[in-house]
Amino acid sequence: MSIWEAIVLGIVEGLTEFLPVSSTGHLTITSKILGQPIDDPSITAFTAVIQAGAIAAVILFFWTDIKRIAIAWVRGLAKPEHRGEFDHRMGWYVIVGSLPICIVGYLFRDFISGDLRSMWWVAGSLIAWSFVMVAAERLGSKKRPLEKITFFDSLMMGLLQCLALIPGVSRSGATISTGLFCGLDRVASTRMAFLLGIPALVGAAIFELKHALEGEVGLVPVLVGTAVSFVVAYASVAWLLKFVQKHSIEVFAFYRICLGLVILILLATSTITAT
Repeated sequence: MSIWEAIVLGIVEGLTEFLPVSSTGHLTITSKILGQPIDDPSITAFTAVIQAGAIAAVILFFWTDIKRIAIAWVRGLAKPEHRGEFDHRMGWYVIVGSLPICIVGYLFRDFISGDLRSMWWVAGSLIAWSFVMVAAERLGSKKRPLEKITFFDSLMMGLLQCLALIPGVSRSGATISTGLFCGLDRVASTRMAFLLGIPALVGAAIFELKHALEGEVGLVPVLVGTAVSFVVAYASVAWLLKFVQKHSIEVFAFYRICLGLVILILLATSTITAT
């Protein structure tokens, strides 16, 4: 992998990691355009590792919240009288919501990085989950702020986050949609989606780092891609939080459907291959 290819993939990762459009799907598409073997273990590992840049960006952006929640969670473990505090409960909500994708991702890691790395999966998932996003916007009450989140909300968002292991679904798309279905407002759903993404993305990056360095990618492209994704992701997070305050996520669903249809046409006409 060349440096310029790592830069391109880093930009794509940073732009799409936290938008409900599927970063894995876009990285798979971009890798295909660049002529990379999208089902090669080192390439799939690279796309997972450069997520570390996006993780660092969201941790920096939410550092005050993360620190406050962590302190409250530890304090509640030591002193029972603090266990009713919102930040202590949020600590547990993030832990509980993060466990499903960590477990499922580890158990089915070979299938996820192999058989699912197909443009047919990407196109189909982009289109199919778009309808779920539209339904979430139109059926969800969107009345509850983050302070009203419950254990059930976090568990359901965590369980549906597992679907993001399918390229094209989108981790943020799955969690935000679930939050809306549960009655959380857009900002609450989005902020919780960011927090749930941190443990999942950290785990994936650590687990895949060895595979990325052992393959044809190399250390320098990994570092470059990670650095670029950090810068772009920070801006993307800030933009999305402002966007969802006043706008529906249906616009992303429309984009996903258009992109998915284009891919299907290219596949059906043999303009591109599935892997």
